[in-house]
Amino acid sequence: MKASELQSLAHEELVQKSRDLRDEFFNARVKHSTGQLENTARLGTLRRDIARVETVLREKREATK
Repeated sequence: MKASELQSLAHEELVQKSRDLRDEFFNARVKHSTGQLENTARLGTLRRDIARVETVLREKREATK
C-alpha cells in the first residue's frame, strides 16, 4: 500500500482502514505466537502499513488546522 493511494482516501475511510489493519495485525500476532503464521514477514508489513495510515491521518489533521 502506497502513501499516495492513502492520501486520496477520505478521513472516515482512513480510520476504517486503520481499524482493519490493527485487527489483522492482532490476529497475525496471535497466529505467530501459536506457531500457525506461515508468512512471518507479514507482521512487519502490517506494522508499516499501520504507520503509513496513521501518518496520512496526522497530515490531514494538521492541514485542517
